[in-house]
Amino acid sequence: MIRARKLAKRYPVEGGAPVAAVEGIDLEIPDGQVCALIGPSGSGKTTLLALLAGLEVADAGTVELDGVDLASLDEEGRAALRGRLLGFVFQSYHLIPTLTALENAAVPGQLRGERDAEVHAEALLREVGLGARLHHYPRQLSGGEQQRVAIARALAVRPKYVFADEPTGNLDSASGERVIERLLAMKGPATLVLVTHDPALAARADRVIHLRDGKLSAG
Repeated sequence: MIRARKLAKRYPVEGGAPVAAVEGIDLEIPDGQVCALIGPSGSGKTTLLALLAGLEVADAGTVELDGVDLASLDEEGRAALRGRLLGFVFQSYHLIPTLTALENAAVPGQLRGERDAEVHAEALLREVGLGARLHHYPRQLSGGEQQRVAIARALAVRPKYVFADEPTGNLDSASGERVIERLLAMKGPATLVLVTHDPALAARADRVIHLRDGKLSAG
């Protein structure tokens, strides 16, 4: 279960009052649910995603992830929790430039000491259509290919919770559909929280949450 109560995050503005990216959000996402966060640009979707995943620290309110109050953990504790439970797909990929696609996807499993990390990572990369690009470096991959590596990396640790920021945003329709199918195959053992502008992906979610001006909206 993911549970947020009166969640708020504000960012300072030089010479002005802080801007509320997220304000007063109450939210519960049951285990096993596919939840899509949608809304206009600047509505707070990515900030909310980062708060729920423990990548950002709230200014007010609480987030409980798998029964753990994130505010009770320091950064090291949050990192350990993320490493144990989470997969995160960043919109800007965050691949390691000196590692190949296969090496990037295998890193999370290797950090956890999994002996089959590279085998599992290769299987995931093949599933998202990158079997011929395993040994290419990020600079040799298109934006869409880098996005698929990032998705394989997020799934490599068999996470309980997957957070994804625009996972199909840089993909053509065929690749996007393949990624959607792979993400939805996680449903059941994993909870998926997705920021998306993709109507096809939102339509496949169990639940769609609308945000506007940092608050939950009726849509």
